Amino acid sequence: MAEVQRNESSAYLVGGGIAALASAVYLIREGRLAGENIHIFEQGSVAGGALDGSGTPQDGYLIRGGRMMEAHFVCTWDLLAGIPSLDNPHRTVKDECDEFNRRCVTESHCRLLRDGERVDVSSYGLSNRDNFDMLKLMFRSEESLADTRIVDCFAPDFFKTTFWFLWQTTFAFQTWSSAAEMRRYFIRFIHLLPGFNQLKGILRTVYNQYDSLILPIEKWLRDRGVNFLLQTCVTDIEFDLHTERKTATAIRHVNSGSEQRIELDTSDYVFITNGSMVDGSSAGSMDSAPALGAKADAGAWPLWERIAEKSPDFGRPSTFCEHVDLSKWESFTVTLEDAKFFDFMENFTGNSAGTGGLVTFTDSNWLMSVVLAHQPHFRDQPENVHVFWGYGLFPDKQGDRVNKKMSACTGKEIIKELCHHLKISDEEEAYFSAANCIPCMMPFIDSQFLPRKPGDRPPVVPGGATNFAFIGQFAELPDDCVFTVEYSVRTAQTAVYSLLELGREVTPIHQGHHDIQVLIDALSATRR
Repeated sequence: MAEVQRNESSAYLVGGGIAALASAVYLIREGRLAGENIHIFEQGSVAGGALDGSGTPQDGYLIRGGRMMEAHFVCTWDLLAGIPSLDNPHRTVKDECDEFNRRCVTESHCRLLRDGERVDVSSYGLSNRDNFDMLKLMFRSEESLADTRIVDCFAPDFFKTTFWFLWQTTFAFQTWSSAAEMRRYFIRFIHLLPGFNQLKGILRTVYNQYDSLILPIEKWLRDRGVNFLLQTCVTDIEFDLHTERKTATAIRHVNSGSEQRIELDTSDYVFITNGSMVDGSSAGSMDSAPALGAKADAGAWPLWERIAEKSPDFGRPSTFCEHVDLSKWESFTVTLEDAKFFDFMENFTGNSAGTGGLVTFTDSNWLMSVVLAHQPHFRDQPENVHVFWGYGLFPDKQGDRVNKKMSACTGKEIIKELCHHLKISDEEEAYFSAANCIPCMMPFIDSQFLPRKPGDRPPVVPGGATNFAFIGQFAELPDDCVFTVEYSVRTAQTAVYSLLELGREVTPIHQGHHDIQVLIDALSATRR
């Protein structure tokens, strides 16, 4: 398509998460669209989607989750290499991250705990049978794993190994998660296996990912005239569907109770974030437990359901949004007014804050983990305030000290459970007298890991699509791994390059499993 035609085009992006923001960047940077012709619809009050960070020192901070990164997130680093840092406009966000990770290197000395004591993780504890099953899974075709669960592929003892505890809590896999996704992770991150027990190779951002990634990208876009339509929920997209061609013709949305319809010109583009990991999230408080939201409480899932009814090529959202009991887990963010707990944890783990990563309590009924990020974790965080994050993979199990399900617990009760597993219940008042613990229930946070079959996720650009694409965690990209920032950014790059016919190749996925030395090192690690 000629550049003059693209300059006359408008682009409409449904959802304000990283996939949509990345799409907008690529539309301007590579596609040469005018920023004022790009419109981002976001049902929330801020952009960023799952890359969030909110709150104040007085009311407490909240992070629903954190996304780990690594050196081979090539699309992500390509994106960030063109975005100026908020702190120094002469440096890019990539430069800022690179410098931070040279200074703050991840090397956990206390990854797992049991009965308040460190667990030796030097050996993964895998048997010959376990290693064989891992290799067998890697060599199976994805089609043969349709609707197969991880538990269907391994012997029961595999799920008692040190490796499984590390794997499950690093990536948030469950025994009932998709074996196809497990296979992709084995292949995609095989180069990390030698240092996986210490989280070596994991990279992080200076602050929480809203402050470090979303804000600079949003500023870059706003400086170029991109229109952010916040608190605007897209309710439907109309299509002209034929055997050979599929064209989006109109967008319906609601803002402040007012329903509106945008008719699309033949030169316009639509980028659709179908589904959401963080839809229906609900925060509690020190004195209240979070409510369990439903798909009807937000817009992403109902929108995808309406779209999917129009064509079998648009995926099957029910695979991902109809199993909340299997896709939910709960996180919590703790704001402290002094450094006493951080001092204790740094002495106990042997890691300064920001260098250790997750600490998992293997004997916790909730399978609770906590992580102390480098401080400050928020741009406006005062020097005396400290913030840490944690989560439980089994929110409907009874606590070990608090005789309640995690899902029914207040922030105070979650702190009690944490102190029990650290064996510091007697010091609870000293460490947490002024704490503010905000729990957060996320009903769909693991939905992208649910067992699936081909066609459940629509292609980024469905066959015959002339002007629209699907982006984000629930669009299908062969070989790459969901639940990563990289996946969302790659869908954005794929969508823009394809729809605008730019003649550019999407940045190739790192193929570590084609490197003989990587394979030898990985095999040695799983056998130690």
